[in-house]
Amino acid sequence: MSAALKLPKTDMTDAEWQTRCELAALYHVVNHVGWTDLINTHMSARIPGESNAFLINNYGEMFDEITASSLVKMDMDGNVLGEGGRFNNAGFTIHSGVYKARQDAMCVMHTHTRAGAGISLLQNGLRPISQDALQVFDDLAYHEYGVPASVEECEALGHTCRRGSHVVLLNHGLLTLGPTIHGAFFRMYCLERACELELIARTLGAPPLQIDEFVVGKAAERMQKRRNTSEYGLAEWKGLVRTIDRAGANYRC
Repeated sequence: MSAALKLPKTDMTDAEWQTRCELAALYHVVNHVGWTDLINTHMSARIPGESNAFLINNYGEMFDEITASSLVKMDMDGNVLGEGGRFNNAGFTIHSGVYKARQDAMCVMHTHTRAGAGISLLQNGLRPISQDALQVFDDLAYHEYGVPASVEECEALGHTCRRGSHVVLLNHGLLTLGPTIHGAFFRMYCLERACELELIARTLGAPPLQIDEFVVGKAAERMQKRRNTSEYGLAEWKGLVRTIDRAGANYRC
């Protein structure tokens, strides 16, 4: 938890309010870095101590409009808990499927960026050809396009996410999951960068330089250790929270 987001307790549990504040901050950060698709992607966070409940955006709000109190609380069966709000059915399918399959997941991010969607059009489109790709390559999974908002897709996505926390949703976009909000964000940042560089490499008219297999393997060992710490992505996250705060983002309400 970023110290910048700790606030006095409200009429809900401290854990839920702090998670609401940090998830709302995530939407503003995503808006800041330009990963939005109008209202049509979504990030969620499981509430600590409530393994069957998660928070997601109130469908229809632009990302820079989202606040801690406007987030919708849901259970894994699709019921809205507490005060009502709108949610996207496809979003519920994606996020609940991941949470059911990965009990370690506390945050799930899904984007439709041009780079991510571009790579999603290619089977096994990411290659270990850049430093950025080595940040994700050992933990990468590909998920075939299914029928949105269906029970079958919910279960299939959960199965895919057991293979990795960086997921290319084929013909669709990107997904990451993590044990923290900042961890899920940094996974998405690294995956997005890898996709951008892969697309650039495919336009250069020459084959990319290859990285030695031994180096690729050592990078995988290093990344597996780094990702298993609570510090993974935290410094970058705190910096971005300060950035949106300086810009006047109003999400802690």
